[in-house]
Amino acid sequence: MTRDVLALRHVPFEDLGLLAPLLGARDYRTSYLDVPIEPITPEAALRPDLLVVLGGPVGVYEDDAYPFLRAEKEAVRARVRAGLPTLGVCLGAQLVATALGADVVATGRTEIGYAPLTLTDEGCRSVLAPLDGVPVLHWHGDEFAVPEGADRLAHTPGFPNQAFGAGPHVLGLQFHLEADHARIEQWLVGHAHELATAGIDPGRVRADAAAHGPRLAEAAVRVFERWLDEIPQPSR
Repeated sequence: MTRDVLALRHVPFEDLGLLAPLLGARDYRTSYLDVPIEPITPEAALRPDLLVVLGGPVGVYEDDAYPFLRAEKEAVRARVRAGLPTLGVCLGAQLVATALGADVVATGRTEIGYAPLTLTDEGCRSVLAPLDGVPVLHWHGDEFAVPEGADRLAHTPGFPNQAFGAGPHVLGLQFHLEADHARIEQWLVGHAHELATAGIDPGRVRADAAAHGPRLAEAAVRVFERWLDEIPQPSR
């Protein structure tokens, strides 16, 4: 049975990446909605079998500067309140956390590059277990609180909340499992100003992508496969 996945995209190069072929192999029909320029409604967010909310270089609290966020937050809120399968990545995870009533704040610091996570006890028992000891791609400065009733799954020294799960339907990841290390140059160019502002050498990120990317890709595939296996299947 063909199923539909809708990906809410904020910048072109932060797309489904490694997740796209996995979805195709499971007969998901994928479409993108570029949220800054295309209208998003609660009805549209409720329609697909799976909603993926991708990353982007803005903050969920910047409604005045980026008014599209108001409609996006309303749509994501309708989705998670309906208990429908939803994956949030970086900004997407922050939008999901906000929809579930949690705070998201600017930290005044950045975490960019490849570094390992520490899984919580719940994280070790979760779909994230394959990430134990594996450097993942971080690219954020904001931080979400774990929503009430959700499980805190991972942390790093600078960011105590890196992932949460809210039942089998909802997974929020502050880091980028979906990013294809073979396409890291798009990230380095697209976020060149942020890298320069943070004093981060793009050559180091490039080298780490080559060193850690293949192992991370294998672990990411296992995580996504496990989560897709666990989310409830549609009855329609």
